[in-house]
Amino acid sequence: QLVESGGGLVQAGGSLRLSCVASGRTFSFSYSTVGWFRQAPGKEREFVARIGWSIGSTDYSRPLKGRFTIARDNAKNTVSLQMDNLEPEDTGVYYCAAIDQPITTTQGRDLKTYTTWGQGTQVTVSS
Repeated sequence: QLVESGGGLVQAGGSLRLSCVASGRTFSFSYSTVGWFRQAPGKEREFVARIGWSIGSTDYSRPLKGRFTIARDNAKNTVSLQMDNLEPEDTGVYYCAAIDQPITTTQGRDLKTYTTWGQGTQVTVSS
């Protein structure tokens, strides 16, 4: 099970740090690729960022790179998403997801790749 937290209401230009914690584990979180996706009202869920189990293996949605930073702490079974300089267009529900099999970079951007999902956390950015 994955549980997201850290969402909330923030003004444009502000920051939020989301966390994704694995619990009641049925898979090896430390060896899992974890992705963040988001879904804005009326839109499809889209890829935000991914981090592989090996340190340094990250990938970002091109428009978000530079404002968002993904990191993991395997000792705490946690993956975080630091979001800076937020814009109203960043509003949506943010989900983390995991897959405990090797995947390609392309697969990591596809929500259908992931087998375990959290319930999501709401992020609202006001203008």
